[in-house]
Amino acid sequence: MSIEVILITGRSTSQGLGLELGKHSEKYKRGVASCELNVDDMRDLAIETDDLVKVSSECGSVVLRVAELEQEVPRGVAFVPNGPWVNLIICSDTSGTGMPRYKGIRVKIHPIEDGIVGDVSSLVEAEDE
Repeated sequence: MSIEVILITGRSTSQGLGLELGKHSEKYKRGVASCELNVDDMRDLAIETDDLVKVSSECGSVVLRVAELEQEVPRGVAFVPNGPWVNLIICSDTSGTGMPRYKGIRVKIHPIEDGIVGDVSSLVEAEDE
C-alpha cells in the first residue's frame, strides 16, 4: 500500500540540534533522515513512529524513518527536513530561477519492512554516480 502526498521541506528543531554535533553524527541523521506525516495518513499506511518508509518522486527515492511530529502536519502532506536525504528526491530543474522547488512536490510513500537509512557518506556517493 502507498499514498500520494505533497512534500514540504524546511528547517526543523531536531535538525538544528543535530548540527551542533556535526553532519556525520547519529543525532543529525536521526533528525534529518526523517519524514513527518499526519497521524491519519500513518494509520492508512499501518505505520508508526520509527518505522521505515520509501519516499519517491519523479526524480528519485530515499528511505527515511517516520519521525515523531514536531508540529502539526495536515493530512496529505509530508514534511522532510532540508538535508542530503531529501536532496535525493528533489528535482534539479529550477525553471530558470536558479533554485529547485523544495515545496509542493508530489511524492509517493510506502512502508518498507527491510531497508536502511543511509548515512551522509553513502548519500554523497550515490549522488556522484
